[in-house]
Amino acid sequence: MLDPALYQTIFASAPIGACIFSPSDDPVILDVNEAFLRNVAYTREQLVGQRLFAALPEDPNDPNDTGVAALGRALARVIETGQPQSLPTQRYPIRTIGEGGAEVFVERFWNAVNTPIFDAQGKLLCIYHVTIEVTEQMRAEEALHLSRREALDAALQAEAGRARLKAVLEAAPVGITVVASNGEVLELNAAHDALWGREGLPKEAPVDFSEWRGWWADGSDRHGQPVAPDEWPLAQALRGTPQAHQLIEIETFDEQRQRRVVLLSAAPIRDRDGEVLAAVVVLLDMSERLKAEEALREADRRKDEFLAMLAHELRNPLAPIMVAAELLGHASVDVERVKRTGAVILRQVKHLTSLVDDLLDVSRVTRGLVVIDKQRVDMRTILAQAVEQVTPLLQARRHHLEVRPQAQPLVVCGDAKRLIQVLANLLNNAVKYTPPGGRIDVETRIEGSCAQVSVSDNGIGMSEELITRAFELFAQAERGSDRTQGGLGIGLAVVKRLVELHGGTIRVHSDGPGQGSRFTVSIPLADSSEALSPAPTRSPLATASAPLSVMVVDDNVDAAQMLSMMIEACGYRVRTEHGSQAALIAAATDPADVYLLDIGLPEINGLALAQCLRANPPTRDAVLIAVTGYGRLEDRAASNQAGFDFHFVKPIDSEDLAGLLRDIATRRQRASPERRHGASRAWPSNVAP
Repeated sequence: MLDPALYQTIFASAPIGACIFSPSDDPVILDVNEAFLRNVAYTREQLVGQRLFAALPEDPNDPNDTGVAALGRALARVIETGQPQSLPTQRYPIRTIGEGGAEVFVERFWNAVNTPIFDAQGKLLCIYHVTIEVTEQMRAEEALHLSRREALDAALQAEAGRARLKAVLEAAPVGITVVASNGEVLELNAAHDALWGREGLPKEAPVDFSEWRGWWADGSDRHGQPVAPDEWPLAQALRGTPQAHQLIEIETFDEQRQRRVVLLSAAPIRDRDGEVLAAVVVLLDMSERLKAEEALREADRRKDEFLAMLAHELRNPLAPIMVAAELLGHASVDVERVKRTGAVILRQVKHLTSLVDDLLDVSRVTRGLVVIDKQRVDMRTILAQAVEQVTPLLQARRHHLEVRPQAQPLVVCGDAKRLIQVLANLLNNAVKYTPPGGRIDVETRIEGSCAQVSVSDNGIGMSEELITRAFELFAQAERGSDRTQGGLGIGLAVVKRLVELHGGTIRVHSDGPGQGSRFTVSIPLADSSEALSPAPTRSPLATASAPLSVMVVDDNVDAAQMLSMMIEACGYRVRTEHGSQAALIAAATDPADVYLLDIGLPEINGLALAQCLRANPPTRDAVLIAVTGYGRLEDRAASNQAGFDFHFVKPIDSEDLAGLLRDIATRRQRASPERRHGASRAWPSNVAP
């Protein structure tokens, strides 16, 4: 058996650092060898007899210092299992004193093995801790790994850069081509191929600019001239001359040989010495944009024409109205002349109302606010109503109208009022665009599952360009400056939308200017199982059927007086007020049966006034009629919420109002005296205009 002193000599002089720890949770350093002292740069006195983790602590300022925790777990496993424990390469900084006496921790890496030492009876005496410092090896491996990673990253970045460039080229909405100085195509994207109508430029031969067909489209003196091979922006960039924003109309290489206007920009790509290595050209298709700009200019022109036309159309009826009003002011005017003058005013006001209704109609139609009340109606009856509306205009223009109706019924499911509007508009259109003494033919037929109505004329006809936009807003054929028949150029746009709301179609045909026009409307036929609904008719001005007291409240004195005079002419007692407070005072002392309230009143508006009348017992059950210039669905909903029974849009149709007042008077007369006011509140919804 060897001398124990030999074991001590072997331990002390071993070239590998070694320590002996006590077997406890907080081990004590029992001994260290010289190699370990050299590794940690400590003296024996600083370590032997000290608590391990007090003598070699963790760095309190380094959250990544896990050496103490790892070593503590390894020693605990040795004590628990009695088996040696190897630690993988572990980072364990060592505390030292730096310059100026400051405490610093130096990063160190170690491989360690912890071996339990037992006595003859198997009792654990100590733990033999052997360490090998691998700091330099770790740093060398890390440097090598970093170098490899950097090389790999550089390769990946280069590949990613090429992929990104390819992705950008393919995703770009513009055509891009990169060509080397020798004419070889280096890169090009799908948008470039799509613009030129070909599957890529050949890469085996230099680009041949003589194959490219193009014409200058920049509006300069060279506009329309062919682009010479050496004038192409890419060709000039390859010679070192950048080109920016050149407008050229190109011809594609495909069979269609389409024309496109493109915006080209090209720039040379140079090396460090300034030599041209390649050139890049970018092409942007401007065809649709230029068409849109032209369409905007055309729309702006048509808007200006429309505004001028609208001013003309409004002035036309205003002139006779003004003269008629002045004539009525003369004392010498006899009764017959008053009647004729009144008739003139009525016709012109109806014309003004028609213009305003057309404008409101197009607003409602384009915003999808038109509601179609569909019922079973015969298109022959609809046509008869439409013809009746335009007969005065036909007679004034001395046109010959021939109607060839279908013998059997043409029953459709539609809104009679709107269908009359459609056919009357087409007839009006034919009258206006046919010279005096012309011919207009109307034919009805069944075509498949549709009822068809065709309106033909021998008028001024239509060009192909006008046919394409016949159903657009403000589209009109050219007419003389007199414009005797008027019109805003919005009727056909409304007609088309109304026909579509009925599930139908409308088309137009003309052989050209001077050859007349034909409009054909097709509406699906209805199921024959339901009864027909009568077409709407207008009745004469209704007169009083029973006594009725009415109060008109409008701050417009002229409007209030005229409305009161009309109601008085129907045989009713009328009182007029021009302010909300005066109306409330009058209503408290002498309540009326019916109140016609302007919505735009000063002091309190008509909606608030209606609520006050509903809140007062004397007028709680009176009939309230809103009179306003607003007729939108939300306006009607607001008046209904305020307590109004009816909603009239200015100017009020006298026949509608007279008929409503007669119905109110009749219902009041039939009601018992104690419930007359209350009975007048219960109205069927279809009574409201």
